[in-house]
Amino acid sequence: MKNIFSIVFLSVGMTAFSQQVESIETILNDKISIRALELYDNKVWYSGSDSKFGFVDINDTKNQKQIKLSDEKLEFRTLAQDKTSFYAINIVSPARFFKIDKKDLKSQIIFTDSAKTAFYDALHFVNDKLAYTFSDADSDNVLKLAVYKDGKWGMFKNDLKLNEGEAAFAASNTNISSTKKHVWIATGGKASRILRLNLKNEKLEVFKTPFIQGESSQGMYSIDFNDDQFGIAAGGDYTKQSANINNIATTHDGGETWQIQASGQNPGYTTCVKIKPGSKGKEIIAVGDQHISYSSDFGKTWKKISDEKGLYVGQWIDGSRVVFAGKDRIVMMKLK
Repeated sequence: MKNIFSIVFLSVGMTAFSQQVESIETILNDKISIRALELYDNKVWYSGSDSKFGFVDINDTKNQKQIKLSDEKLEFRTLAQDKTSFYAINIVSPARFFKIDKKDLKSQIIFTDSAKTAFYDALHFVNDKLAYTFSDADSDNVLKLAVYKDGKWGMFKNDLKLNEGEAAFAASNTNISSTKKHVWIATGGKASRILRLNLKNEKLEVFKTPFIQGESSQGMYSIDFNDDQFGIAAGGDYTKQSANINNIATTHDGGETWQIQASGQNPGYTTCVKIKPGSKGKEIIAVGDQHISYSSDFGKTWKKISDEKGLYVGQWIDGSRVVFAGKDRIVMMKLK
């Protein structure tokens, strides 16, 4: 009986970690830092440093185009889209909200935040008519959200106060996630909490997490939700990239409570986590400066599948291909 259980356990373990990399292809080389990606029209779209914005065709990687959104050397760490346009916001002040037409790639500034503390960490569209973007707070520490509604940007009025030293990380444009019911925002730094916005009544709730926090470099860097209940958060400490204690957590109740996963047993600091489409949260890929990792059991256990370095953000193309970007390149990974 003992031997049978051993064989079964071994078989399950091998199945759980059977995911392997078939190929990794660099599809863009450039002097650029990329922390935001979007997929549209069979192309990978990106925004990055030096005001650069462009695309690489997935099916014909030689088909590429890049433009500059500004004559100034702005750095973009956000990118989102609706049916007709892309949107990007530069970090630091003044924060300019750019709208880029999908047909001719002509851009215009449609909103500006001139506050000295303006620093937008993520931009996320819930649907074609509704979007949110999260900035570091002003001196009063009140939550600073800009909302896109009825074709216009404005500030989301609220009185929710963040803790001193609580902010977010513009690491991969993924500290905001949503379903039709909720929007979730992950904070980090001296406090790492989940803010949940009910889209029906616009009520905000705040939930504490057991995530690593307390220092300005610590906390949740990325979140992704499969549905109204299951979500995952990943991050760590960018000053201690091999540290892997309390840096991955999952929720099964819509973000109200979080359970630490694989503490001390994962590849470390992570900037982006993405649930595989159609897997219902079971299969997840994660990327950090020093690794690409994979989980096939809802984030409970992880395996490093690549030692690729300098990648910050990822996006599933389909069930077997993932695109990643970071320092000076975009790569496409094919999984077996």
